Amino acid sequence: MRTCLAGHGNCPYSGAMSTTPITFPNAHGTLLAGRLDQPEDTPRGWALFAHCFTCSKDSRAAVFIARALVEAGFGVLRFDFTGLGESGGDFADTHFSSNVDDLVAAADWLRARHGAPALVIGHSLGGAAILAAGARIPDAQAFATIGAPFEPEHVTHNFGAQVRQIETEGRATVQLGGRDFTIDRAFLEDVRGQRQAERIRALRRPLMVLHSPIDKTVDISNAGGIFQAAMHPKSFVSLDDADHLLSRKEDARYAASVIAAWAARYLPATAQPQPGSAAATDGLVHVAERGTGAYTVAITAGAHHWLGDEPASVGGDDLGPSPYQMLSAALGACTAMTVRMYANRKQWPLARVSVALSHAKIHARDCAECETRAGQIDRIERFITFEGDLDAAQRQRLLEIADMCPVHRTLHSEVQVTTREGLPQ
Repeated sequence: MRTCLAGHGNCPYSGAMSTTPITFPNAHGTLLAGRLDQPEDTPRGWALFAHCFTCSKDSRAAVFIARALVEAGFGVLRFDFTGLGESGGDFADTHFSSNVDDLVAAADWLRARHGAPALVIGHSLGGAAILAAGARIPDAQAFATIGAPFEPEHVTHNFGAQVRQIETEGRATVQLGGRDFTIDRAFLEDVRGQRQAERIRALRRPLMVLHSPIDKTVDISNAGGIFQAAMHPKSFVSLDDADHLLSRKEDARYAASVIAAWAARYLPATAQPQPGSAAATDGLVHVAERGTGAYTVAITAGAHHWLGDEPASVGGDDLGPSPYQMLSAALGACTAMTVRMYANRKQWPLARVSVALSHAKIHARDCAECETRAGQIDRIERFITFEGDLDAAQRQRLLEIADMCPVHRTLHSEVQVTTREGLPQ
C-alpha cells in the first residue's frame, strides 16, 4: 500500500511511503490505533515510536521521524495512546502509568506479528514513557529520547493554575496546544509517584538523549538529568535551534538520521529473522549474541523471538532467562502439555495444570537413587498442581504420566550432541 505516512490521500509532506493502518488492544481491551511504516525490502530492524503528551501518531514530528527511519531501512510502528488521535478510550481516565502500559502493548503486538522492537524512540513525555517501560521490553536493543523530561511530573508545569484546582476539586479542564483536556487528581498522583531515576539507571542498554538547548517546553537541564542517571553506553546530541515539537521538517529528519546511524551499531550484523523468512521456517533454533551486554543472546525459533541471559550475580544483565531456566521451562511446558493431552483423552475433569521447577547441582553421594556416586549431578525438582474435581487415583495417574513427557524422557536417556562450524547445508 503506497500512501502518505500521515495517512492522508493528499499528502502535505514531500514524498510518499508504504504505511498500513493497524489496531491492537491495550491491557484493558481498548483498541489503540497505529500505523506500520516500512520499506519495500525486509526492514533492517523494527522501531517503536511514542508521541509527545496530548499529541498523536500523525504529529509532524512522528511523521517526519518515521519517514527518515524508513528511508534508513527501519520499519516503524507509531500509535496513539488511549484517548488520543484515533485510539479508543477516554483521555480523562488515563495517566502516565497507563501510557507505559499502552507502550508495552504496542511492543507486544509488534513482536508477535513482525519482530521484536530493536529500537524504541520517545518524544517529550513519550520519551519518559519509553524509559519507564524499558524493563518490560527486554528485547529492545537501543533507546532514544527526544526533548524528554527527566521526571514525568514535569508535565504538570503545563497545567498552570489548574494544578491547584485539580488537587482541591478532583479534576479540571486544561488547555494544551489550543485544545481542552480533562485532567483529574489521579493523574497528578500517578505522575508524582514515578521512580524515574532508578528506572533510567537500571535500563543498562544503549541510550541516546537528543535535546534542543533552546527548548522552552522542557528545559535542557532535563536532558542532563537523564544522561547523568543513565549507565553507559550513552550518547547526547544537541538539536541546536530546534523547537520542542520538532515542527520543522529538517529538525525532525536530522534527529531521525542521527538515531538511525547510531542504532545501527547495536543491531545484529544481519537483520533479525522475521516470520516467513528462511530462518523462521528452517526448523532450527537460532541463537546469536545481541551485541550488547556481557552474555545476552537473541533466540529465534520459527516466528518466536526472545532473549537469554545470565543473572546479575554472575555478571549478566538479567534481560532474559538463563540457559538452565530455559531447560527447566522446556521440561515444565512438556509436562503440562503431556498431562493435558492425557486428561483430555480420558475426559477427566482437569481444570488446570501448573508446574514449578528448580534446578541445582548436588553431590552425587546425597542422591540415594542415582547410579553416579562421585562428583556432582544435576537435580531438577518438579512440583505439579492439578486443579479440578479429580479423585486420588486420577491424580496419581497424572503424576505417572508427567514422567512420560518427551523432554523428561530425553533428559533421562543417552543424548548425543554433535558440533561443527557453520550452518547445515
